[in-house]
Amino acid sequence: MKISSIPHRAALCWAAFLAFNFCGFAPALQAAVAPTLRVLFLGDTGHHRPADRFKQLQPALAPRHIEVDYSESLDDLSPAKLAGYDCLLVYANWTQISPGQEQALLDFVAAGGGFVPLHCASYCFLNSPNYIELVGGQFLKHGTGVFKETIVNSDHPITKGLSPIESWDETYVHAKHNTNRIVLAERRDDTGVEPYTWVREHGKGRVFYTAWGHDERTWSNAEFVGLVENGIRWASENSPSQLKAREGLAPFGPGRTGAV
Repeated sequence: MKISSIPHRAALCWAAFLAFNFCGFAPALQAAVAPTLRVLFLGDTGHHRPADRFKQLQPALAPRHIEVDYSESLDDLSPAKLAGYDCLLVYANWTQISPGQEQALLDFVAAGGGFVPLHCASYCFLNSPNYIELVGGQFLKHGTGVFKETIVNSDHPITKGLSPIESWDETYVHAKHNTNRIVLAERRDDTGVEPYTWVREHGKGRVFYTAWGHDERTWSNAEFVGLVENGIRWASENSPSQLKAREGLAPFGPGRTGAV
């Protein structure tokens, strides 16, 4: 008696079909469900031209699942607006902040939101000692020139794998240093050593600051873009808005439902 091989061949074809389509579909599915960080970029209309810097940064971060929105309104420093973001990035020269706006910012970070003040943001909101303390220092003065930073904490998640930045920029000197911080990089010259990039924590939230970033020359530097990306990711780690797997769920797979 001859047994037909058709059912067996059909089964093999079906298995091959499933394997091919699943393998082809899995990366797309993985990309589709990859968590996207949402960042509010607060700028102004001043000489640092934040809108132009946003146009450099946004397309670099979008493929990396970091969505950046731009604003020039201090009204966006409100609980309702900030609740839609994982991180607030400030690159501006606003000199004043209202008590309500200050409280919204402090509460956002204390609850786990990320805060990324860049360059001139260390000279924002001069009427707020709480803001200066949150940043970790305040701009005092600067020169200019091409220089190369010295990374002093290469094992930190933000600087790990990055090369030192070398670019033309303003040589920031800071005052009102908050010693409750971790310095990641310094600027060194004949006058001494200046902390240049650092991190700190506030409540459940994290703060990343770098003095780099005066104009397009630094913002087009790949190491600077990598530094900012890593800083955003690190600062946003505890964001209550970030989409994360619920604790207690097992990985999906054959015979698994996701529950334990």
